[in-house]
Amino acid sequence: MQESKTTTEEEVIKAEDIATPVEEVVIVTEDVMPMADEVPEPVEVVVADVSLDIVPSEAAPVVSKGETPAVVPAPIAKAFDPRDARRPRGKSPRSPRPKFAREKPEFDSKMISIRRVTRVVAGGRRFSLSVAVIAGDRNGRIGLGTGKATDTQLAIEKAMKQAKRSMFHLKLTKKGDLPHDLTAKFKSAKVDLMPNKGKGLIAGSSARVILSLAGIKNATAKFHSGTKNKLNNARATMKALQEIAYAYGEAPVPVVKIGDVKVETEIVK
Repeated sequence: MQESKTTTEEEVIKAEDIATPVEEVVIVTEDVMPMADEVPEPVEVVVADVSLDIVPSEAAPVVSKGETPAVVPAPIAKAFDPRDARRPRGKSPRSPRPKFAREKPEFDSKMISIRRVTRVVAGGRRFSLSVAVIAGDRNGRIGLGTGKATDTQLAIEKAMKQAKRSMFHLKLTKKGDLPHDLTAKFKSAKVDLMPNKGKGLIAGSSARVILSLAGIKNATAKFHSGTKNKLNNARATMKALQEIAYAYGEAPVPVVKIGDVKVETEIVK
């Protein structure tokens, strides 16, 4: 007969207390180098010449023997700018504009008054501008002109043309002073012009502008009237200066001395 085996509670507790073997788990990381038999042969990495612009910091590294080749990043190409095809970078290709010397005008001019005048017509009112201009060469020639137009520039051009037509030449001393006292009256404006010995130009209103453009350096002007109309004061001053003006055709012509002219010649080899 077969013997039946029975287990008691004590034997079960003893069996549970026995430690069961623990399975060992091995974690293989990427840093673990392969065995000597499994080391691959070194591979030479050849980077082709790329015409695109590559940032120096992202260039392909150099691989030596015995090292694992690294991944070569793709070259980063700069975005195409259509403006680069039109002009080169740096200085502008445009050549500098030629500078032409401005011709000095024959006469200096100054506007002494500008007024807006109104003319009443059947349909209403017409507005225009009236301008008074003094012109001179600062060498004895002086003129006064007036012009009227709807445009300011056109009125000034008309006044300038009239000033050139009415210009006359003054008989001044060698130092550019008045030869004697002058007095004149135009409507309500009365003026006295007197030479002074090296005191400069002492004048006001439109008389100072006329004497300055005529080239008179030492003179005194005095208005004895109470009017402040610059145009009437200017006409009174011009009337006084006409007493020492040359007659038509008697004005001296500037003569150039031969000794003062320097002639330069170049010898062509």
